[in-house]
Amino acid sequence: MGYESLVNQNPLRALNLGRTSRQLGLVMARAGLGKTALLVQIALDSILRGNRVIHVSIGESIEKTKVWYDDIIQCILNDYSVSRPHELIDMVARHRMIMTFKEDAFSRPRLEERLNDLILQDIFRPNCLVVDGFDFENADRETIEDMKEFVESMGLQAWFSATSHRDDDRVSPTGVPFPCHEVDDLFDTVILLKPEKDATIQLDIIRNNGVEADSDTGLKLDPSTMMVKAI
Repeated sequence: MGYESLVNQNPLRALNLGRTSRQLGLVMARAGLGKTALLVQIALDSILRGNRVIHVSIGESIEKTKVWYDDIIQCILNDYSVSRPHELIDMVARHRMIMTFKEDAFSRPRLEERLNDLILQDIFRPNCLVVDGFDFENADRETIEDMKEFVESMGLQAWFSATSHRDDDRVSPTGVPFPCHEVDDLFDTVILLKPEKDATIQLDIIRNNGVEADSDTGLKLDPSTMMVKAI
């Protein structure tokens, strides 16, 4: 596809993204710290590696989600030399589908039905699934296990976001906070976003592809662009 240089220069290579097709990832942070920005960058990395991405946005509009992609793509074009930027923009649009759900309407059966409709009609066959806004607070372990089984049965790499809370100090033995402190073992990769004194946001890697990780990867979100940077 001609975007190998963008893929190779992406700081997210430190996470070995896409090493396996059935990877389940989790991004956690307090509200407003960059979960959506990171999920979009993970999705774009997958697209640049030749995959197709379904981005499920729960409780947000298609337009708002698309703005995130437009902004991140513009940052990529500003930071890297791309000879035909319009071709990149068009390619991303062809390889990404945004799907929205109301907060009380998302479930595995409804997601599975919509995905199967797309696949059976040969409209869109995804390799990667991004779910932004999943309600972990009201989901029990069985529900997460069911989603994991679904992802594995579809042969997808999938990423979820979860919102943590400053006033709840419950954590798992590995340091994953509420509301995922009792289900973090179901995820192959777990990333916590933590604000730093210099206003940057550190990517604290708890688990990376099933292996307990050294949390200091040297990756941060630039607060002015929300782009992942290697420090």
